[in-house]
Amino acid sequence: MNVFILKIIALTTMIIDHYGAIFQGDTMFFRMIGRLAFPIYCFLLVEGYFHTSDVKKYAKRLFIFALISEVPFDLAFYNKLGFVHQNIFFTLFIGLAAIYILDNREGKYNFNKNTVVLIKTAVILISCVLATLLSVDYSAIGIIYILVFYFTRNYDKFKRFITIVPIMLIVNFSASIFQQFSLLALPLLYSYNGELGPKNKILQISFYVAYPLHLMIFYIIKISFPLL
Repeated sequence: MNVFILKIIALTTMIIDHYGAIFQGDTMFFRMIGRLAFPIYCFLLVEGYFHTSDVKKYAKRLFIFALISEVPFDLAFYNKLGFVHQNIFFTLFIGLAAIYILDNREGKYNFNKNTVVLIKTAVILISCVLATLLSVDYSAIGIIYILVFYFTRNYDKFKRFITIVPIMLIVNFSASIFQQFSLLALPLLYSYNGELGPKNKILQISFYVAYPLHLMIFYIIKISFPLL
């Protein structure tokens, strides 16, 4: 299971989830399938952080698509523009910023151990509060997912997922029992082989563009065929 395949699975299950939310609100089956998407995106964000040659460009790309996606996101889910709920790119952007600050591989924190712990604790709390105040998709739960994958990245595979499962279980209960279906993504992530798979600029951008594009298509269908 390489990065490309995981991206395809995440994108497909996300679109299914959004179809269910927009057109089939009474059918939970689509939403159950959709729970697989976000943990995969969190996992890939962490992998992307460690493999990118330029973290700032990565963050800039996420932020740009967060802005681009907000209009189709609002229209598709709320039929109007507003700040009730912000799209998933904002969640990923905050998560990426958090792990960038937390990462001390190059010894950028020239402080004693206790001070570093305080700084990192503050970063975690601030990023979770920010996600909550801005009402980004998945709120603080999304940031916790990202940080769990970040902090366990150097564990051996079995230990990593044994650690992640109970944390996700506990965090998911703070949302709803329905969110526990997100755990179904973990077997897919466990089979990750560390390879990228097919990669080029067109494919890379296509995965970003697919998010606002499918939301805008869903919105157009919704207003064109209101009985669907």
